[in-house]
Amino acid sequence: MKQWKPELQAIDVSAWPTVAHTELDEIARRDFERRRQAVLRYASGETVNSIELSTGVDRRQLYRLLERATLPHPDGRPFGFRALVRYTRIAEYTRVKAVGTGRDRGGYGAAGALSFLFAQYPALAGWLRLRLKQRKVLLIQMRTDSGLRTRLSGLRVLHDEFLRQCRAVGLTVVDYPFNSSDHAIRSLSRRVKAELLRGFDTAARSAGASHLKGLPRASEAGVPAATRAYQVVEFDGHRLDIRLKVVTRDPLGFAHEFEIDRAWLLVIIDVCTRAVLGYHVALGKEYSRYDVIKTIENALEPHRERNFTIVGLGYGPQDGFPSQRLPELAYATWEWMKIDNGRANLASETLTALCEFIGCLVDAGPKHSPDERPYIERFFGTIASRLSSRLPGYTGSHPRDLRRALSDPKGNLRLFVSFDELEDLVEFAIARYNGTPHGGLNNVTPLEAIGYFVRGKQSMVTWLAEHHRRTLCLMQSARRCRVRAYLGQGVRPHINLHGARYTNGVLATSTNLIGQQLLVYMNTDDLRCVRAFLSNGVELGVLDVQGSWRLIPHNLKLRQQILKQAGQRRQRGAGAPDPIGAYVEEKLAGAKTTRKAATELANVSRLIASSTAVKTPPGPLRQPGSTDPRGLDAPTTSVVPADGGVDRDREVGTAARPRKLSIGTGQVF
Repeated sequence: MKQWKPELQAIDVSAWPTVAHTELDEIARRDFERRRQAVLRYASGETVNSIELSTGVDRRQLYRLLERATLPHPDGRPFGFRALVRYTRIAEYTRVKAVGTGRDRGGYGAAGALSFLFAQYPALAGWLRLRLKQRKVLLIQMRTDSGLRTRLSGLRVLHDEFLRQCRAVGLTVVDYPFNSSDHAIRSLSRRVKAELLRGFDTAARSAGASHLKGLPRASEAGVPAATRAYQVVEFDGHRLDIRLKVVTRDPLGFAHEFEIDRAWLLVIIDVCTRAVLGYHVALGKEYSRYDVIKTIENALEPHRERNFTIVGLGYGPQDGFPSQRLPELAYATWEWMKIDNGRANLASETLTALCEFIGCLVDAGPKHSPDERPYIERFFGTIASRLSSRLPGYTGSHPRDLRRALSDPKGNLRLFVSFDELEDLVEFAIARYNGTPHGGLNNVTPLEAIGYFVRGKQSMVTWLAEHHRRTLCLMQSARRCRVRAYLGQGVRPHINLHGARYTNGVLATSTNLIGQQLLVYMNTDDLRCVRAFLSNGVELGVLDVQGSWRLIPHNLKLRQQILKQAGQRRQRGAGAPDPIGAYVEEKLAGAKTTRKAATELANVSRLIASSTAVKTPPGPLRQPGSTDPRGLDAPTTSVVPADGGVDRDREVGTAARPRKLSIGTGQVF
């Protein structure tokens, strides 16, 4: 007759961890095999009497083995077949009797005394866990040749405080640990090590690790292997190990040099061909989500050749970028992008640009795991060895790097690399990298590899939709702004955006739009104009900024910094009619003392010198036969030109015409 226990009827031995029983000695192997056969026969439904006759395992021992095997192991799995090995301990020793006076003077009679003490006084156990959480004791790894050997730092101080806590709970000299020869310092050491080594997270934190890495990913199968161009790309940012300077000139033409913060290099690289699709150089201590989106735009748009200012630099016959050498790759998109867990990378605007606008899948790997993106990290190593380490002011890979001392300019700013020179050098280095034979491609250049896939094998490549190419500003999320007007003062309808007023001829004469919300798309590189739409999606047109903001091109970050500085000046009672000019003057004065001010000065100087043209956010194309917001047919007044969204009178190289609107005149029409 079968004798089943209800709690043992649903055991699944196929999920139990197994044992390499062939490595056991002869006696232990025979005993383990006999127990294993008994458990397997019981799980298959054989009667207990038959199991006793065939294996010689008594039914009481069989039930005991089954109960031991189903207990949870510290690793999270059941003990399984590991509990069938002889002399395997599955539970810690539990003491039930207090230690008598002088019992351990000879080194015996006090086994489990500290655990018994913590069980009697839970406040002591809680105090110890709190001290370990506060890292009052550090774990130092010695060696791992014959097992993990560690030692504790700060144990003596912890032990003294432990004795004070024992006195506080009422223990006397006749109680443990005061009645032991060493006052339980060795037992406390073993208990602390056991608590710290209970999990790898706790052990690593107590040993000084700032972050953990190396945990296998359960979703690794979701990322396909790159077998063709533009299938998988990697994105990351690298802070260049170079000390930089900015050169500015005063009204008399004299040059002034200031040291600035190191720059960030943001790169998108194709995994299959190792070709760099686009990059962006950003100044500042950290790069923002706008820098990430700018890198994506540079990888999509056709690469523009740079006019090098350093003599001797230029594009070689095999150098360049994919969209520069292969024009058909302009606006080519990718299927997967691997990024890290940086805040700028995981911002909502960044994910919206990648997933909804471009239509790719994003794989954010685990934190502090650069090995998840090996190709982009290897590229940054190439940049460091071929460019950064060969320039004066190289900071090295660590403070004791010999190259850091050899390239130290000794405070001579004339030897520092300027930011303009760095842009030339980065453009040249990346173009040369794309045209240099790569060891991972069987000595084929990345440009040759991508040409082989696109033109030779004619691999499938997807492109950005035509209407999206003229609306790259839509990668930024829309802002909702309410139309304001003041009838009593004669102030025409306008919107307020980042501390400035925006309007145009249509909005300024549309009384019916007062109080309504507009969807505003802006180009964060140039806020002199934005593109506005009604809440139902009808295009309103380009809104120009009013006041002195329209004179000099500026981005969102610069606008925010100027507004912050203007608020500080108002608190001091000193206003300025030209906010940008006042900002430049203040940063020029502060650049002599701080690198932060010099970096902000370099940013605004770079922005002003880059272009004087207004870069209008194109927005969606107006459909034929559509009407303007006031209900009038406007087939010939489309705001978007046919050449891609920039007005004819606002081409690169020509100054923007300031438009004067009668706002705030006090007259009512």
